[in-house]
Amino acid sequence: MAVTRVSRSFKDISLSFEPHPVTKDLPILTNRNAIIRSVRNLVETIKTERFFQPNLGSDVRDSLFEIVDYATATVLEDQVKEVILNYEPRVENLDVEVEPSIDDNKFEVTVIFDIIGQDVPTQSFTFILEATR
Repeated sequence: MAVTRVSRSFKDISLSFEPHPVTKDLPILTNRNAIIRSVRNLVETIKTERFFQPNLGSDVRDSLFEIVDYATATVLEDQVKEVILNYEPRVENLDVEVEPSIDDNKFEVTVIFDIIGQDVPTQSFTFILEATR
């Protein structure tokens, strides 16, 4: 018998750690924003960067220093999918699209997903990956 996950709400602390101007509480990311921040952190984390979790993260940074073309975009797409499927249990029906911008030497990554246990439409967000010098 398969176990299904049911969720109600997700809350994460914002990594900016800037307190709310009135309440002085740390800002909280909820639901969609919490998942988006988590996915961005997973993609941008280099393997072996986190103590006691050496496999957490992706090899995306290594691929950014290669030629910006469709072959590299396919590799990036696979790496992003793999890290999200392995470490983000709050999403399902995942799809990742990577478009290279050859002239600007960057990749535009679009992540499309459903949130497990919430009756909301399919979510998507886009971010840019580029080599930092």
